Amino acid sequence: MQKIMKLAKLLIATTNPAKFREYMALLKGLPFEVVSLKDSKIKREVKEDSKTFEENAIKKAKFYSKLTDLPTLADDGGLEIDCLNGEPGVNSRYWPGYRATDQELIDLTLRKMKGIPWEKRRAKLRIVLALAISPKKIFTAESEIKGLITTKPKRLIPGYPFRSIFYLPKLKKVYSELSFKEEVEIGHRKKAVQKIIPIFLKLEILNQC
Repeated sequence: MQKIMKLAKLLIATTNPAKFREYMALLKGLPFEVVSLKDSKIKREVKEDSKTFEENAIKKAKFYSKLTDLPTLADDGGLEIDCLNGEPGVNSRYWPGYRATDQELIDLTLRKMKGIPWEKRRAKLRIVLALAISPKKIFTAESEIKGLITTKPKRLIPGYPFRSIFYLPKLKKVYSELSFKEEVEIGHRKKAVQKIIPIFLKLEILNQC
């Protein structure tokens, strides 16, 4: 059997330390070393100008995999609000028409939701992962977590503005109030990673053949 790229290292294509820490926890115990863009001394960025989360995730994964010659995991995601026809969606950070700050995004969301009754404030946080093993071997997985948009923000986590206004009814908490352990256990990123893990394990088995 022909061997394929061995997963000695896996590059996580993010500059967000909190996100990288979460991936480290979710991928713990798998047979490869998880490395960051910082570890690889990469400062180049990919313009996320695609029309879907999946296209953006694939674009990032392919770019950094080609740049480093490493298997690469990238993601893209955002908030989709039911009564706003899925906005802000893939344009979450640029929703106002420019690259907004965390506070601007929170304020804009609450203005658009003003007067909307609680039962109609349904929303979801979606995420799509892309794993690039080679330019032509790309795997994807997606997940979501459902909740409601609050009327007032709670604890703000830099880089994650929508989590401060995303209420989880089952836990009776705003997403940003979750501990790191809770986030790893119930977050939407975990569900997507669990769909990708069997691919990692299959590749490792193939490399042993």
